[in-house]
Amino acid sequence: MKIRIASRESRLAMWQAEHVKDRLLGLPGVTEVEIIGMTTQGDQILDRSLSKIGGKGLFIKELEVALLEGRADLAVHSGKDIPMELDADFELVGFMTREDPRDAFVSNHYSSLAQLPAGAVVGSSSLRRQAQILARYPHLVVQPLRGNLDTRLRKLDNGEYAAIVLAAAGLKRLGLTQRIRAVIEVTDMLPAVAQGALGLEIMAGRDDLKAILQPLIDPSTTLIASAEREVSRALGGSCQVPIGGYARIDDEGQMLLNGMVATTDGQTVLQASASRPASDWKALAHEVVSSLKAQGALSLLNQQA
Repeated sequence: MKIRIASRESRLAMWQAEHVKDRLLGLPGVTEVEIIGMTTQGDQILDRSLSKIGGKGLFIKELEVALLEGRADLAVHSGKDIPMELDADFELVGFMTREDPRDAFVSNHYSSLAQLPAGAVVGSSSLRRQAQILARYPHLVVQPLRGNLDTRLRKLDNGEYAAIVLAAAGLKRLGLTQRIRAVIEVTDMLPAVAQGALGLEIMAGRDDLKAILQPLIDPSTTLIASAEREVSRALGGSCQVPIGGYARIDDEGQMLLNGMVATTDGQTVLQASASRPASDWKALAHEVVSSLKAQGALSLLNQQA
């Protein structure tokens, strides 16, 4: 079988597609893999924040059209870019083994967020990061930062920001670990749901392809990402509201799940956590959501809708 992968054309997205290609070529029955690069709306519109132009789903629509039209068989996505609800035409097969899910502090002059002086400008287009930065460091200024990874680093190097915050996974995958001044622990900044995990999307009903892809799917990562995504889905998660989620499975098979919802100014941050067997991930997610709702999450979400 020849498999055609639809991918964004950014350097990180192409690395991810090449990574999947290499894995596929090692599978029995796969004779050829082709990568079809394309530019998405999310890549083209850089003068406005994602929350104002339709959210991270703008990074996958063109890839889904390629699947729908039969120009591609498989789409590879960063887990944090995948909408909580997919159209019925598509299926999320699962997630590959997760890279570092944490956020990374990147700066040429400072070693951490705590070291930044009052008024220092931090670049990030993530409302989740913005809310958590301002909650802990209200004396800092967070300004939008769009563009691919190389563009963001160039803007930092040009002096437009004192520091920027990026996903650690992307920097590590591109061999840019040296740019990370500090990895921000999940206790200080809850990641985006499914951050660091690669999701594989196909057309619904492609059971032949789904079977071939199974060796690439990591069961633990898929359980974890599913639980985190369920928290966001149950809260009506979108790019317009700061929502975070992080789960891990211990040696005894227990999943600990943390969820967060906040106001964009960081004035209010609601957090909840719970633990259950990993197989009970959906009930666990709804337990965390119920706890957040009991703290007033729905009122907070409605204020920002």
